[in-house]
Amino acid sequence: MRISVIGCGYLGAVHASAMAELGHEVVGIDVDAAKIAELAAGRPPFFEPGLPEILASATATGRLRFSTDIADAAGAEVHFVAVGTPQAAGTHAADLTYVDAAVESLLPHLAEGALVVGKSTVPVGTAARLAARIAEAAPHATLAWNPEFLREGFAVKDTLEPDRLVYGVADDHAASVLDQIYRAAIEAGTPRVVTDYATAELVKVAANAFLATKISFINAMSEIADATGADVTALADAIGHDARIGRRFLNAGVGFGGGCLPKDIRAFTARAEELGRADSLAFLREVDEINLRQRQRVVDLAVEALDGSVHQKRIAVLGVTFKPESDDVRDSPALDVAVQLKGLGAEVIATDPEGIENARLRHPQLDYTTSTREALRGADLVVLVTEWREYRGLDPVETGQLVGAQHVIDGRNVLDAAAWRAAGWTYRGLGRP
Repeated sequence: MRISVIGCGYLGAVHASAMAELGHEVVGIDVDAAKIAELAAGRPPFFEPGLPEILASATATGRLRFSTDIADAAGAEVHFVAVGTPQAAGTHAADLTYVDAAVESLLPHLAEGALVVGKSTVPVGTAARLAARIAEAAPHATLAWNPEFLREGFAVKDTLEPDRLVYGVADDHAASVLDQIYRAAIEAGTPRVVTDYATAELVKVAANAFLATKISFINAMSEIADATGADVTALADAIGHDARIGRRFLNAGVGFGGGCLPKDIRAFTARAEELGRADSLAFLREVDEINLRQRQRVVDLAVEALDGSVHQKRIAVLGVTFKPESDDVRDSPALDVAVQLKGLGAEVIATDPEGIENARLRHPQLDYTTSTREALRGADLVVLVTEWREYRGLDPVETGQLVGAQHVIDGRNVLDAAAWRAAGWTYRGLGRP
């Protein structure tokens, strides 16, 4: 099919490349000329495993092209709206400026029978409002809502091989068009949920709220474990065997971050307040508070490990991205910890395989190195805050020969505590005795 993707940030660039990989004819549209130039040259402007390969493949075949001119979207049968919905300044609500602007810019270019498909994460009720606007200005076109469920680090796989497809539609025709787009996934057995606009919008934010709650729950249990001498990792293993609960996302640590979960749960609570149902999502405020508290706990452990003060102590911070296999530092717990330690007077040396340039743009006051060995050399304390494979695989004996003092804080509970202690380290995790 002929497809346009409006917005070529993280979501849009991956979606456009994946749609072309599936055989569709795709044009990606974005107002950022520098970004478009990079994508047109086959170079993703961010790190995502697998994206360079499908981007290069799709552009080489001619099925994928990029433009800054919205008029180039004319003639497409389907228009995906994949722009950002950041947290609005001074409030927890989502900023819908870019979504509204994208739809407005499309209206003059919608062909007869065109389908506009929202993929951006929006407050419930947005799709109905946009559908009314399209019906008013371009009654020959229709709207569907098709939320994304991408995991950074696995976004290409999640687009080509999704674990479910959700369609928020007003008629059967829109669903049949989406079926044509996702035919390969449907034929592979991907579950398909066809519902109304509001439910489709809620699926995305409800899923993120549930995951955030699960993470904050086990982090709350880690606080109790610290107070009682219990082991939160063994606790998670035990309750994770319950099929009703499951083990995934029950890993205590420094908490969640990134461009989705934090802003989405805040926007969800803001929308509940607008709907007069603030009490229904009041618990999400505590979920957010628990998550932010974990960052402070890591800083407190650092102060404790260095006898009450980190002032003028050299601290190696391993990781600045919010998760491994990403260069995303938005609302990153790891970067937050590094900045807080710097603010307490520590000499912070931060390292990360992919996120240093983005971190430096936000916090140039920190010292960075791409070399893990350089970050470790002479350190009075090592703080692991992003669980990149190379940090999880550090040898405690070899690492002990590089540092100035053998103190480690495992902010993700991924190291073998017994092995590190046997090698002479003072080891502290979160909720681990």
